Amino acid sequence: MPIIRHEPSKILSKVVEANNFVYTAGVVPEDLSKDVKGQTADVLKEIDRLLKLCGTDKSHVISATIWVPDIRLREQMNEAWNAWTEGKNLPGRACIEAKLADPRILVEIAVIAAK
Repeated sequence: MPIIRHEPSKILSKVVEANNFVYTAGVVPEDLSKDVKGQTADVLKEIDRLLKLCGTDKSHVISATIWVPDIRLREQMNEAWNAWTEGKNLPGRACIEAKLADPRILVEIAVIAAK
């Protein structure tokens, strides 16, 4: 079984393909001046890019893990999430309150998708 690692850094690969699955690292926004809805939209756009790089798309997402620093941000985050999913092909999902690496980061998302 070949394992393909895309866009590696010193500590992680942004996305990995193995056994007909695609695993993203936790994706965080680049523009930290936006609110949680804007940051979530940016993160989901990056996830779209990573999935496309591996020959799949959001309709094949099986599981998503979402981290927010304050669970009260979940409603605004869900506005961007719902716009992205359009209520179709919804994955299993967890939304977890957690301290993130930078206090300006309001959301981090990792997904697993089928090829």
